[in-house]
Amino acid sequence: MSAVPDISVVIPVYNEEPNLPLLFSRLYPVLDGLGRPFEVIFTNDGSADRSLALLKAQFAARPGVTRVIDFNANYGQHMAIMAAFERVRGQVIVTLDADLQNPPEEIPKLLALIDAGHDYVGGFRINRKDSLFRTVASRVINGVRRSTTSIEMTDQGCMLRAYRRPIIDAIVRSGANNTFIPALAYSFSGNPTEVGVKHEERHAGVSNYSLYKLIRLNFDLITGFSLAPLQAFTMFAMASSAGSLALVMVLFYRRFVLNLDRETFGVFTLFGILFFLLSVAMIGIGLIGEYVGRTYQVVRVRQRYFVREMIESKD
Repeated sequence: MSAVPDISVVIPVYNEEPNLPLLFSRLYPVLDGLGRPFEVIFTNDGSADRSLALLKAQFAARPGVTRVIDFNANYGQHMAIMAAFERVRGQVIVTLDADLQNPPEEIPKLLALIDAGHDYVGGFRINRKDSLFRTVASRVINGVRRSTTSIEMTDQGCMLRAYRRPIIDAIVRSGANNTFIPALAYSFSGNPTEVGVKHEERHAGVSNYSLYKLIRLNFDLITGFSLAPLQAFTMFAMASSAGSLALVMVLFYRRFVLNLDRETFGVFTLFGILFFLLSVAMIGIGLIGEYVGRTYQVVRVRQRYFVREMIESKD
């Protein structure tokens, strides 16, 4: 392999056969023009088309600066990025999608901010070219994340980001299984910033992110960086318990003070006590959930992916 790279560009690939030739023709000239040693690490995330064949051809064309990780199955975008993070050699790491919606020509903009002293630079898309439905759904999900976590990101869906090596090393050492990498990096960053980047229409193919996947990703983000769902459940249980207790007090007042509901007092009282006990049980479940959630955050360790082949120069 050539000189130790200063910059590592990480690109997950999943069924991107129509986009890869154009990506190669645009990305490598940008990196060549930086005048700094670089490497590009592609992770083939179980593609079913000819993506792997194209990646191998690109490695043959530029073996000194190209590396390919081949998964045996589809593990998801963030696991594909994590696999590359564990193998990067550069001091500055840039993540980029393969669909060209974030232009490779924007990479120097992020590197300039890294060189200015920031350890994490997040991109946010300007004039998004996605459908109205996808744009609105993304904004709603961003809003939910902002209200339930301490992670400050303008656009969590933009994968064009740059990190200094210590941030990446911290992410790798964390051993996180299900995580949202930009949020995890933000939590480790001491001097983060953001910058607007261009957004283009997808060159070919369709997005691999459905609304279901976006919701699931946001749920992973919330549960991975916040106990808000468990805490909300506990608060709901406490409110239900208070309401049930109030109901019991009302029933006793109507029966023994107002001398009403003689015929139905027993039934309604039974319901009131039952609701109260159920609410107490819910509080207990919520409290147990708090501890389980905290334990889960600490002990999550499992095999995250399987690499079938690592394609790189042995020089």
